[in-house]
Amino acid sequence: MKTNLYTNKKHWKWALAIVALLIIGASLWYTNHLVKSIAEQEIKQVKMWAAAMEQHAVMMKSTEEFFNKVNEQEQLRVDLLANAYRRVMDISSNENTATYVDIIRNNISIPLVLIDGKDNIVSSNNLPPDQEGKTVFDDEMKRAYSKFPPIKIDPGYGFVQYLYYNESRIYTDLKAVLEDMSDHFMEEITLNSMGVPVIVTNEAHDTILSFGNLDSLLMQDSNYVRQQLEIMRNENDPLQIEFMNKGKATIFYRTTDLVQQMRYYPVIQFIVFALFLIIAYLLFSYARRSEQNQVWAGMAKETAHQLGTPLSSLMGWIELLKMQDEPFVGTYEMEKDIERLQIVTDRFSKIGSVPVPEPTDINYLIHDTMDYLQKRFSKKFDFEVNLPEGELVMPLIPSLFRWVLENLTKNAVDAMGDHGKITLDLIDDSDHIHLDLSDTGKGIPKSQIKQVFNPGFTSKKRGWGLGLSLAKRIIEDYHKGKIFVKSSVVGEGTTFRITLKK
Repeated sequence: MKTNLYTNKKHWKWALAIVALLIIGASLWYTNHLVKSIAEQEIKQVKMWAAAMEQHAVMMKSTEEFFNKVNEQEQLRVDLLANAYRRVMDISSNENTATYVDIIRNNISIPLVLIDGKDNIVSSNNLPPDQEGKTVFDDEMKRAYSKFPPIKIDPGYGFVQYLYYNESRIYTDLKAVLEDMSDHFMEEITLNSMGVPVIVTNEAHDTILSFGNLDSLLMQDSNYVRQQLEIMRNENDPLQIEFMNKGKATIFYRTTDLVQQMRYYPVIQFIVFALFLIIAYLLFSYARRSEQNQVWAGMAKETAHQLGTPLSSLMGWIELLKMQDEPFVGTYEMEKDIERLQIVTDRFSKIGSVPVPEPTDINYLIHDTMDYLQKRFSKKFDFEVNLPEGELVMPLIPSLFRWVLENLTKNAVDAMGDHGKITLDLIDDSDHIHLDLSDTGKGIPKSQIKQVFNPGFTSKKRGWGLGLSLAKRIIEDYHKGKIFVKSSVVGEGTTFRITLKK
């Protein structure tokens, strides 16, 4: 087989496809490497942040233990002061109360309120600003001093008094600071999480204490929360922390949404790149085919125009031969050849236009075409045409359909060499007709069967490889049918099938 345009084009396609795959592979590898590097860097930062939060929690725990010890000392001071008041007010005791009086005098932080039996304030000390100046021990003050039971003071002359006391103002302020630190600790977890999605739960994981870098509206959906917790648990081990008086908590975290999205970026990049290549290829192929069609149509019309002049002259010479006293014996066959040339000219003139099918007896068309062709080939080629009886009318474009039959027959003759047999069978079913044209030629290798209808493909030393390509276009574009290689065996022959809707 000679080297032809189609074979070279196929090699170029393979070369370009390999280069494109190499470029895509290199791009995907680099992008994937970049995404992995970013993800690894972010995981390191997340672990550093988690370690810092854990250290912060340890510091918070140490602070809580310190305040607990302060609270114990505060409780001892309050008890000591209450006992001092009790001793000083006990008139039945002969104990020296100077030490107790010093304790009471040196109290500069513990709030005290001494009331009579009618809730009138007899004296007070170290009251907060909002309680200064009050003369009646009202319900609001009773609630404020409800932590410790009051000390009953009975001097013994019928006037019972009650001493109410509370935690020292210094301890109360320190406790407020501690509570504020506890409240802000979880805010720090979420605000300082470097964009990392975070969920803080209680020890049982059934209550959300805080969250960050997640949609607040979606976090109202329990299914979404459960899904996020599962993702975080699978990606990173949660942190167990213990702080202040709120017990243990668990910090769940994962990588940012950006890294999550970038993990799918290589796939998206490949899809977009592939779509771009496909669209570009289709547009290029469409433009190329349109240009080729215009060139072929122009060449065909010019060929038809050039054939018109000698045909007119030949028709005149045929008429002169008929007028002779002894007509030339070959005049009839010459006239048929000229008619065939007129049909060929008509075919070329119709290329580029949209011919309209017309009702045609396909039996007569096939019989007439094959009879004409048989007379013009060597008698070493046998023709066998098997057609159903009667007329079989179908919408056809006669001149173009004859062209298809001629191309298939000529290809069959070329494939057989100097002798052989051509068989044409017409099969009529309910919806379609099938036309099988078989030869006893050299056959087509399996690797080339899909290529025989491509423009430029040929196994002959002469020719342009356009016959089967034009036949395929005539059958599929103009007759809405199919043409394909039904079977082919190397060394035994080939069968082409044409299928048309009735």
